[in-house]
Amino acid sequence: MRRFVVATMVLALLTGCSGTAEPAVEQPDRGTIGIAMPTTTSIRWVGDGESIVRQFQLLGYKTDLQYAEDDVNRQIDQITSMIDGKVRALVVGAIDGTALKNVLADAATAKIPVISYDRLIRDTPDITYYATFDNYKVGVLQATTIIKALRLDSTGGSDNIELFAGSADDNNATFFFNGAMSLLRPYLRSGRLRVVSGETAFATVATQRWDNAVAKKRMKRLLAGPLRGKRVDAVLCPNDGIARAALEALQEDGYRKLPVITGQDAELESAKLIAAGKQTETVYKDTRELAKVAVQMTNSLLLGGVPEVNDEKQYDNGVKVVPTFLLQPVNVDRTNYRRVLIDGGYYTADQLAG
Repeated sequence: MRRFVVATMVLALLTGCSGTAEPAVEQPDRGTIGIAMPTTTSIRWVGDGESIVRQFQLLGYKTDLQYAEDDVNRQIDQITSMIDGKVRALVVGAIDGTALKNVLADAATAKIPVISYDRLIRDTPDITYYATFDNYKVGVLQATTIIKALRLDSTGGSDNIELFAGSADDNNATFFFNGAMSLLRPYLRSGRLRVVSGETAFATVATQRWDNAVAKKRMKRLLAGPLRGKRVDAVLCPNDGIARAALEALQEDGYRKLPVITGQDAELESAKLIAAGKQTETVYKDTRELAKVAVQMTNSLLLGGVPEVNDEKQYDNGVKVVPTFLLQPVNVDRTNYRRVLIDGGYYTADQLAG
């Protein structure tokens, strides 16, 4: 093998010196993929965009990545621009899962396939596939953490919990909440858990646009109102941003013994809080793998293949059941964050120590 390599190098040098080298063959233009992401205010979406771009470029595609900063009309305009620019496919992380019907009809007219990324786009037949995590299981993992941490199955009495949910216009938020409530509801019915505020309906506890400031304001209102003078034992938070917002409100209210606080996305700041014993858990979703699935789906479509899916029943967007590939989320707490996040290469030890 070594002699073959050396001989090859010598031949290349001789060919170069003789001036008869063949000109480099240009790679064919595989076209441009439009990537519409919701916001740069969440670190995870920045990481998603970077991963998708990198993997498309490795396959020879150009990319047009745009963030709409949670402005629905801006995202519609960006997608329109991509369609007008004749992108070959669209990968869309929607801001409002119900607002893209008309612009995606334009994509369908232009024969541009659409991959719904992480958040299901609703009320349209014009999405081709969906790539996401098992979002119902995310809620189940969060609730399981609360049940174990409060020892709900092995001790008596009553513990107080407050509920937060994600944005009502994000289809995933309903899955997260329903997954958690499927486990928590029996304890609420028995009185083993109590929601002191009485705010239990999804519409009431939802956090518009996943806005941390909105969540913190609500937590402070609860602490100053129905929770005044009462202990909070757990807070169901659907993601890390809302978890940190609730944590800040609790600390500002004087809490030293912090309640059980759940999260999602394994954001760096929350991973540090878990290491410090302040946030109880997060649900880790390796978005590098999600990006890989979305890119493989798109590439398969453009090459005339049939993308791999593993769920063709669960994700009904109101018009059709969308063929979906589900990835599995992983629960992360103080006992396993090093193994999952550091040994898994998501963060370095220095990042978590910083």
